[in-house]
Amino acid sequence: MTAPLPGRTPRTPRTPGTPQTARMPGTPQPPHTPGTPGTPQMPQPPHPPHPSRPGQAPQDTADAPAAADAPAAASAATLFLARHGETVWHAENRYTGSSDIALTPRGEEQAAALGVWAAAAELDAVVSSPLSRARRTAAPALRATDLPEIVEDGLREVDFGIGEGRTLAEVRADHPEAVEEFLRNPATRPLPGADDPVAAAVRGAQALWEVAERYAEAREGGGRVLVVAHNTLCRLVLCHLVGIPLDEYRRVLPGLRNCAVTEVRMRLTDRRAALLSYNVPT
Repeated sequence: MTAPLPGRTPRTPRTPGTPQTARMPGTPQPPHTPGTPGTPQMPQPPHPPHPSRPGQAPQDTADAPAAADAPAAASAATLFLARHGETVWHAENRYTGSSDIALTPRGEEQAAALGVWAAAAELDAVVSSPLSRARRTAAPALRATDLPEIVEDGLREVDFGIGEGRTLAEVRADHPEAVEEFLRNPATRPLPGADDPVAAAVRGAQALWEVAERYAEAREGGGRVLVVAHNTLCRLVLCHLVGIPLDEYRRVLPGLRNCAVTEVRMRLTDRRAALLSYNVPT
């Protein structure tokens, strides 16, 4: 047993009748702190335990690692999600889904504006869906950054089944009950023949995690990647990543503007994602 450090509270006096613990030979007697003559020293309460989370043992700050020994910052990447430019079906609000539809002249202009944004964004990669409208939208960003084209199949848009190429009003005329069920629960009651939105959310999220893992070490603080994809897939994936029920995706995230940017921070150490901004025009 070693002598107490200077300034520490003196040992509580032994209560009469309590057996005294023997000292190890050669250990010096702790120094006595003078008190008021004739007044016994009051016992000091024990030090409270160090705050800890419920279910965890109290931590001893004396054993805490020094700042230099602290673990390195969490491995992460920042992804900038962008919906492709306007298509020829946009004006009539037709479901495009897996159909490969061309951009309009306005869509080409939106893609060019995204390229200007990309030139100043310090990107490490540009990734797109395999559908031509997404790849064509990504092209100006690729030219502006001199980065190679990277296509991820997991970023393709959801197929809308009987809704492909049709407006919601046209589908409702033939399938009113199916449309009502879709509007109430769009993820768990999709239109007949459509992709499973729940599976699409998992597929798209996995694609984003793979991109994040690939570029997390591209620079200090994590890589920066532009991801050009689709309206419905991106909204489903965002809900999946931040814990919003998928059936709420149409209500909580009403829609992505063409070529607007949504910023997501992907932390790899615990597979957590944070939505930093949503639907910011370029």
